[in-house]
Formats: sequence, C-alpha cells, structure tokens
Amino acid sequence: MAGLPTRTRVIVIGAGVVGLTCAVRLAEAGYDVHVLARDLPLETTSAVAAAVWYPYRALPQDRVTAWSARAYAEFARLAEVEPGAGVRMRTGRELTRAEIPQPWWAEAVPDLRPVSRPPSGYAGGWEFEAPVVDMSVYLPWLVTRLERLGGTLTRHALSALPNAAQVVINCAGLAARRLADDRTLTPVRGQICQVEQIGLSEWWVDDSEPSRPVYVVPRLHDIVVGGTAEEGDWDTRPREETARAILTVAERLVPALAGARVLRHRVGLRPARPSVRLEAEDTGGGRVVVHCYGHGGAGVTMSWGCADDVIALVQERVPA
Repeated sequence: MAGLPTRTRVIVIGAGVVGLTCAVRLAEAGYDVHVLARDLPLETTSAVAAAVWYPYRALPQDRVTAWSARAYAEFARLAEVEPGAGVRMRTGRELTRAEIPQPWWAEAVPDLRPVSRPPSGYAGGWEFEAPVVDMSVYLPWLVTRLERLGGTLTRHALSALPNAAQVVINCAGLAARRLADDRTLTPVRGQICQVEQIGLSEWWVDDSEPSRPVYVVPRLHDIVVGGTAEEGDWDTRPREETARAILTVAERLVPALAGARVLRHRVGLRPARPSVRLEAEDTGGGRVVVHCYGHGGAGVTMSWGCADDVIALVQERVPA
C-alpha cells in the first residue's frame, strides 16, 4: 500500500543455530530478514551438536562468559514457556581428574556447586543445571519462529558475500574462510554416537583430554555420546574405530549405557578461531556487514547472547 514505510532488508548468511538466532532477533526488532544458506538447518554442524549448554573451545573468556550467561537465561525461559522448542533444563556434572578452581565461565551459571562424590578416577568436578537442546526439534522451531515474523529461509550457495541488502549478517561458520577470506578459521572435527534413550536424565562431561572429550547428553528421544576434537580434520565420514572408542569410554563413565542400541553415527566440523569474530564492517554506500562466526564448540551456548550484540551493532547504524 502506498505511503507505508519500507522495512530495512537484512540478509543473514548461514542457517546454523547462530544464523537462525540472529535472524529471529532481527525479525523481532522489525527488520525484513532473509536467510540464505548452502546447508539447510538439519544439514548443518548445529544439527550434530549434543547441545548441552557448556562454553567449549571459544574465546575470549570475558565475552564468551557474557554471551553464554545471556543465552543461559533465554534457554531457561524457553524451557519454561515454550515446551515445543525442545529445550529442557537438566542437572549434570563436569568432571575433572585433578583438583582445579572454578571454571572460568562460572559467573554465567546461577548455581554451580562441587561434585560431592566423583566417580572412580576423578578428583572432583562441578554440578549444575544446564539447558539441553534437542536440535532436531529446536532448529525447525527457530525456522517456524522466523517465518511467523515474516522472515524467509532459502537454500542458496554463495561465492561471495552479497551486496543486495543494506545489512548483511555473516554467520557462515567455516564457510567464512572463503566468504570473508579468513584463514584463521579451522575445522575441529567432532564425531558422536546417538543411542536409544534408556531413561537417562542427567548429563556428564569430561574435558580433561583435549582431543577426546567425553560427554553423555540425554535428549528427548535419544542420548548423544561423544566425542572427538580433531583440529584441522575436514573428514565428515564417521570412523568405525572412533565410534567403538567413544562408546567404550562413555560406558566406563555411565555404565547404564552398556548395551544401549546405537541409532546412528554423525560427524560435525566445529568452526574454530583464535577468538569469536563479532564486529561490524562498514563497506561503503551505507551498507554494513556484521560478522558473527568462529564459535568453536559453543555456538548453541552463546547463540542468544551473540544475537543480542548483533542486533545492537545493526541498530547503531541502520534503523528497522
């Protein structure tokens, strides 16, 4: 209708959890949001994630803690008011093989307490309630939320960042190596097993071996068991010997897993970088690119916090 103001068009690159979360926040703020992605949400690394809230392989510590705290609060809210989002608050434990001080991200957790009776082989650890996100449910929920706000999602492979909108949000993950010419981005290969849900309700993490993190994360209909952290490895094919090793170590930690039926094996490539890149770049002609990538193994954990900062950067420069 003539005379109605035109909303500012925003293109978001990437349909993983960070891209979709930024898109939702932008649409909530009144922008005309369109997501372009080579891989649709359930094809992304986000879809492979165990997705327990846990700051992992992401820097700098102060910004990661702040982003994670804000995301924790939003996930806790979703768990309470949006049962269809696939988010549940579950108690779990980070175990340590030596006595260590509180984790650097402790301020982000409302109730962090020492593990009173660590399993054999562990010196201690930390127990707390954390969001666990079933990505097979949550990613489609984000898409539905975006579409209800008037946004769109389109499969589209790009060879360069587009200039067809006043605002572009670069959430391309590892693809930013090419799109942003950022060679500091490297893959960290993560292989997991998904096993049948056997009534497990608590999660466990042992990150004492950097290349072989151990985690057991119960979701709504299955349990994610991991994993690996193989730097510079681009191979997305599951390896049989790795799968056997993952299950063997996980069963020592959680004996109830012994005999659980394996549903599938999956691999994701975490987008690692010396630090998360979240900054605006003015590209001339009134256009702006906001880069938001390099979240390592904590894309879900930081997603809502990073999206809030993306919104702030956009609103400083371009009104909706």
